Amino acid sequence: MTSTRASVRIGLSSLRTHRRRFVGTLTAVLLGVAFLAGTLVMGDTLRASFDTMFGNAASGTDAVVRSTNVVTVSGESEGTRQPVATGLVNRIDKLPQVAAAAPDIQGAGQLIGADGKPIGGQGPPTLAGNWIDDPELNPYRLAEGHAPSAPGEVVVNRGTADKGGLKIGDTTVLRTPDPVRVTVVGLATFGGEDGMAQVTYTAMTLADAEKHLTPKPGQASSIQVRAGPGTSQQELVDALRPVLPPGTEAITGQASAAENQDMISGAFLSLFTTLLLVFSGIVLLVATFSIHNTFAIVVAQRTRENALLRALGASRRQILGSTLVEATVVGMIASAAGLAGGIGIAAGLQALFPAIGFPFPEGSLVISGVSMLLPLAVGVLVCVGSALVPAVHAGRTAPLAALRETDVDDSAASRPRAVSGLALLLAAVGVILTGALAAPSVWLSAAGAVLALAAFVVLGPIASSCAVRILGAPLGRLRGATGHLARRNALRSPRRTASTATALMIGVAVVSLFTVFGASLKATMNQTVDRSFAGDVAISAPSFGAGGSGLSPRLAPAVDRLPDVATAVGLGKGVAEVNGSGRALTVTDPAALATVFDLGRIDGSLKTLGANGLAVSGTEAAERGLHTGSTARLTFTDGQERTFTVRAVYGQSELAGDYVITRQAWAPHRGQDSDSLVAVSFKDGVSVADGKAAVAKTAAAYGNPDVQTRGEFAQSSAGGIDMMLTLVYALLALAVLIALLGIANTLTLAIHERTRELGLLRAVGQTRKQLRAMVRWESVLVAAFGTTGGLLLGGFLGWVLVKASEGAGDTAFAFALPPMRLLVVALVGIAAGALAGWRPARRAARLDVLRAIATD
Repeated sequence: MTSTRASVRIGLSSLRTHRRRFVGTLTAVLLGVAFLAGTLVMGDTLRASFDTMFGNAASGTDAVVRSTNVVTVSGESEGTRQPVATGLVNRIDKLPQVAAAAPDIQGAGQLIGADGKPIGGQGPPTLAGNWIDDPELNPYRLAEGHAPSAPGEVVVNRGTADKGGLKIGDTTVLRTPDPVRVTVVGLATFGGEDGMAQVTYTAMTLADAEKHLTPKPGQASSIQVRAGPGTSQQELVDALRPVLPPGTEAITGQASAAENQDMISGAFLSLFTTLLLVFSGIVLLVATFSIHNTFAIVVAQRTRENALLRALGASRRQILGSTLVEATVVGMIASAAGLAGGIGIAAGLQALFPAIGFPFPEGSLVISGVSMLLPLAVGVLVCVGSALVPAVHAGRTAPLAALRETDVDDSAASRPRAVSGLALLLAAVGVILTGALAAPSVWLSAAGAVLALAAFVVLGPIASSCAVRILGAPLGRLRGATGHLARRNALRSPRRTASTATALMIGVAVVSLFTVFGASLKATMNQTVDRSFAGDVAISAPSFGAGGSGLSPRLAPAVDRLPDVATAVGLGKGVAEVNGSGRALTVTDPAALATVFDLGRIDGSLKTLGANGLAVSGTEAAERGLHTGSTARLTFTDGQERTFTVRAVYGQSELAGDYVITRQAWAPHRGQDSDSLVAVSFKDGVSVADGKAAVAKTAAAYGNPDVQTRGEFAQSSAGGIDMMLTLVYALLALAVLIALLGIANTLTLAIHERTRELGLLRAVGQTRKQLRAMVRWESVLVAAFGTTGGLLLGGFLGWVLVKASEGAGDTAFAFALPPMRLLVVALVGIAAGALAGWRPARRAARLDVLRAIATD
């Protein structure tokens, strides 16, 4: 007990005396904990807000009647469900337990804003349906205007109207996907909010919804039911079951609301919070290196102090404990401040989200015990764990070290370090190459990446000596004695230089990895379009997300009739179970498809598919054991089963998909019909510019979709990649900031231990300007080492990720290095190093010469 108390007293006393040395450490922990706490609080608040919003919206619906036939395609969380007959409403209404019942039609519908541009479509769904007159069954509440009562009248959610600049009385177009002229007669809210996240919603009359959103009248997505007085939701469901035909079911309103919430917000929130937690981990990892470096320097600077304590009777355990007490106190103070910062971040995002179009629901922040305790514990553990190795070294200080002036750092020449680092590097390369080439696996490659990072950390002191010599070689010629001194200072402690640079290296490596992978995805899309698309222009729907309504199936025939056009073929989408497995179908004119798409080698004939023929890609045919002449059992969403004969097997499937059927075969089973792409080739002698203008003029009558050349089509298909990279860069900015704080803190501490040396340099004629330049160039060299290592590691891991992704799927990925983007990353890293050295350089230049020389 006495030993513990002594450790605490020594640690607290040392912390009070040298508190300025730990400012950088405290800041790094604070920022990391704030990011983690803000993520958790924001996730809890969004989850609770969506719970409340969906609960309020569905509070009047006690049961939902729907079909049990649903086809789910691999990679989709929500399947395609068969509609139910609206005639069931009359049967349900007769039950004594039922107060009201109404059909609910849901489909895709995209409004055109006042500026002529579609509202939404790049991400969240764009929905359309029928307005339910019973206010308790309708999840939307009329806020302004009146309900639709005549053909062409619609109610839209208020968020959509604001985004599109629409108001009551305005006339616009609704893509269903056929363009429908509509007039806005009302604005609605959902669960008390202007909308359901960024989902857009347009409500029509029941007759209009049946006409534009269903293949034939008398069908609805589901039937909403309200219970009579004294009837619980489960009792209502039990009463409904006997009157429902085979293939339909009734679920409680609470279960339906939970499903809808999970569909709209659950997957989004899980992905969003997981992404933020991953980047929180990267931030804390970077902070770990900065914290470790600070304590390693502080312990090295206190060698004589610790040795004197040992000589006066302090035990190794007491010295170790005192260092850990310092780390614990710093971690607790920084983590507590980080919790407040995290709450501030969540509050800021709550105010910011509505400004960028995401309606973060109003109300108090939800702050749970886990959201507070977890970041606090993580912050303290990171700080203490980072200080553990320096604390052990402090405990091993021998009493005779009090007689030494300096402690020699020979870490770069350590043979065990070199051997263990090389062993780790060889193991990492072996695992990575196995995961990228031999047995393609993203997870195996990720494990290899972790080993590679560990190898870089172990070999860092050895690599830093070589790298700084090479990178700093021009400084002597460019900056003279100042450059030589900066280079020598960076070489003085290889372990310190490597540890300082590693934090920046991790941030730059992750930025470089995503930059390379994003460029490779773009190159892959360009390669796919060049290889598969043989047309001149394309008319396409949104390339990513669930939004948009698709293209009108009447658009391709209208374009095909133009005198400039040789062929125009539309590609629609369908789903069915093929021999028991959910698969996406491409619905098109197969014969025309081969004229605008390069399908590779074709076995059989695409012209003979008819109403019961199927064309299959070579990869899918090999996997499913199909060949020309074999049969496959297709089960559609309407519950009907049909036997199809494989009449063609084609080689390439990137744009055409794995299964192709004719519109004739799909028509009896289709839902809301739409095309995702119309490919157009022009007649000989027609220029792309003239042909595009003619096609665009015709397309204007079908909702004015974009008409794009081959290059524009490839670029728009990769439109989500730049958005992803922007988000990644924004999230990684905090990691880079912490790395730069680590560089600044290291230089500040180094200046403290070189006080006498700096005073002597000033005494023999070095000017303040030269001294500032020397410190700044040392910072630049450290940052250049970290940036170079990060670029090399990130570029290599980007190649690994591309190869692993290619092997794990059917897509032929193209690897691409974006030189200009990587050059920008390099310049930003080096410039940031110069910025990090600015304050330490100023502090060094302000030192009093005589006092500096007299410093012990």
